[in-house]
Amino acid sequence: MLFPNGESVARRPGRPRDDAREREILAVVLEVLREGDADGVTFEEVARRAHASKRTLYRRWSTTREMIVAAIKSGPAAANSPEPIDTGSLRGDLLALLERLEATMAEGGPLSLTIMQAGLRDPELCEHIESTAGPTGARLPADVIRNAIDRAELPETVDPFAYEEVAAAVLIIRRLNGLTSDAAYRRALTDSVLLPALRSGVAAGQAGIFSGHPTPATPTDERTRSRP
Repeated sequence: MLFPNGESVARRPGRPRDDAREREILAVVLEVLREGDADGVTFEEVARRAHASKRTLYRRWSTTREMIVAAIKSGPAAANSPEPIDTGSLRGDLLALLERLEATMAEGGPLSLTIMQAGLRDPELCEHIESTAGPTGARLPADVIRNAIDRAELPETVDPFAYEEVAAAVLIIRRLNGLTSDAAYRRALTDSVLLPALRSGVAAGQAGIFSGHPTPATPTDERTRSRP
């Protein structure tokens, strides 16, 4: 389990929420995330840094996942539009998703990369982020796929693997290496890689890294490992 304190906690009745105080607490959550990874976000640590009681946190969030998602929504994902992406074409939708992901990473900086890594390690957190702060652009939404099929832009056998394995990964790698991923690059990525792969209709047989349920590694056979 990624979050040792992620168990559900019954909320207790109390005074009405103080929005300013909540923003302060969420800023502390983001501070902890910036310093390491989501493992460090516990009720105890956030309460200590925010000079708050754990009861104050429990009144607002039942789990650390809920608290992290609230912090993401208040920070790196604050500019995200919760509306579905529907530009009228598959190409336009893919470009819009990549643009949204790029904007989120630019807004959050290194913190966004930490959040994405945490989502990879904890599929439930990934699902929370995608459903409440997204669509983030890291995953190919089901409605985008369905609309493209209805427009005869994709076959019924389309597999989102190509997008969910490649799109976010390459943008992250380029950002980490100081390379551009501007509009021209995103068009090239869409036209030369993503569209042809999605239109192929070939089943990958596994789920992509940003799918929310990535296919785990297969243990290497002992006999294979022992070969010289």
